[in-house]
Amino acid sequence: MLKRKNDTLANGTEAAKAIMTTDTCEKQIAVEIEVAGKTVTIGGMAKGSGMIHPNMCTMLSFITTDAAITKEALQKALSDDVNDTYNMISVDGDTSTNDSVVLLANGMAENEVITVDSESYKTFAEALHEINEYLAKKIAGDGEGATALFEVTVVGADTKETAKTLAKSIVCSNLTKAAIAGHDANWGRILCAMGYSGAQFDPEKVDLFFESKAGKIQIIENGTAVDYSEEKATEILSQEEVKAVADVKMGSESATAWGCDLTHGYIDINADYRS
Repeated sequence: MLKRKNDTLANGTEAAKAIMTTDTCEKQIAVEIEVAGKTVTIGGMAKGSGMIHPNMCTMLSFITTDAAITKEALQKALSDDVNDTYNMISVDGDTSTNDSVVLLANGMAENEVITVDSESYKTFAEALHEINEYLAKKIAGDGEGATALFEVTVVGADTKETAKTLAKSIVCSNLTKAAIAGHDANWGRILCAMGYSGAQFDPEKVDLFFESKAGKIQIIENGTAVDYSEEKATEILSQEEVKAVADVKMGSESATAWGCDLTHGYIDINADYRS
């Protein structure tokens, strides 16, 4: 007879660890929200480290909630958010064959049922976004061989799609990822990635900044390098989380993508792999 395990936080952590492959850490999060006087919990766990370039990979994400919510509202909340979270990450540009994000609800919170049109839908969707973005960033930052999470935000775009295309192109650039690994503020590689993205922008208007917990520094202004401290830039780029912000000065739309640096560790893991 099977022994039934108690529902504990420790068991949740065991489950998050059980789905790991080349991951270096488990990825899990839970949040609580109030829906019509009832406490609703949303929790998620994910795995993924290599072959990460979602297009909904070896990426798996499981999200559960005790909310009472209609199937239509649950599907809409997840589908709408995936494009701004999981589909905005990349480790190596290789889309796997089994990307999966699963969202399950059991209604045990006994809240007033959430529908697409109810006031509580926005609250639920915002909490779900927090879960998805956290897990997406954890996957990107834990890329095979990675030493840094690389976040790219494009601001001032004319459309949301333009901002997404530019941000994703930068974060997917192997040359840029290698520069991040070398702590080099190589703005030419970033402009190059923006240029071949297919999105329309004026490179002579682009401002570029790097930032991390070590500070913030401007690298180019209106498409031209400024006089910056290479020593300070190296310090900023030597942190575990590095951010690049590109202002294309075309409008008011923005988007963020997440990836990681490209190191010898990635080659070691994948060259040693045997089918």
